[in-house]
Amino acid sequence: MSREITVRRLSTIEETKWLDEQFAQHYAWYKPGNYYAQCLEENREGGRVTLLALYGEELAGCCHLLQRSYYPYFQSKGIPEINDLNVFPVYRGKGVAGALMDELEGIAARTSDTVGLGVGLYADYGNAQRLYGKRGYVMDGRGLMYANEAVRPGQTVTVDDDLLLYMVKPL
Repeated sequence: MSREITVRRLSTIEETKWLDEQFAQHYAWYKPGNYYAQCLEENREGGRVTLLALYGEELAGCCHLLQRSYYPYFQSKGIPEINDLNVFPVYRGKGVAGALMDELEGIAARTSDTVGLGVGLYADYGNAQRLYGKRGYVMDGRGLMYANEAVRPGQTVTVDDDLLLYMVKPL
């Protein structure tokens, strides 16, 4: 079997089912549903680009580019957002995340001179935090966000997937 990394766009309902099955196999917390079907619809409408990464013939991960971010600062500046980068643990350290990022940054560069992303703050995001810094992303300077709202000094928030620092990179 080839160990080549291939990146391709999500294009069929069968692929959405495959994503659901593979995510459920790799993550006990994942609950199959209609998330990827909704992503496919947004891809068809032009609001999102979803890329699948294959390592040889196996699904290794996926990532999205939101043409219109949910983060208000990115919205106001027209900055597309790389979103929900996920590489299955067995494929980490093999260049899969970089291949996805290369492709999405290239797509973003067609319409913007900047791309952004949000990164979580607890240890599960450590690999992503390091990757983004190595790729030239810097904090956007707006501080911590919780569910896309600024965290105020003294405010208590839950440390979960909604607590993010947003970062930008010139293209």
